Amino acid sequence: MAIEVRIPTILRTYTGGERVVDGAGSTVTEVIDQLEADHTGIKERLIENGEARRFVNIYVNDEDIRFTGNLQTPVADGDTVVILPAVA
Repeated sequence: MAIEVRIPTILRTYTGGERVVDGAGSTVTEVIDQLEADHTGIKERLIENGEARRFVNIYVNDEDIRFTGNLQTPVADGDTVVILPAVA
């Protein structure tokens, strides 16, 4: 079983149009690093100066990572990571 990563429409150009991709790792950082390995260029859109970009929200199982450990939030097989651009 893998980690399900849901990709917003605006970033699907990096995933070949896929709205859901498999992820791997034990933290959100590792999942994003794996995403970058599989989908070059996506990490730059998510991370800035070692933190999630200001207008990017990342959730693990419906919990905002800003309240659960930021990029060091643990993830496990079967978890869902959702990436959402902030809407003003």
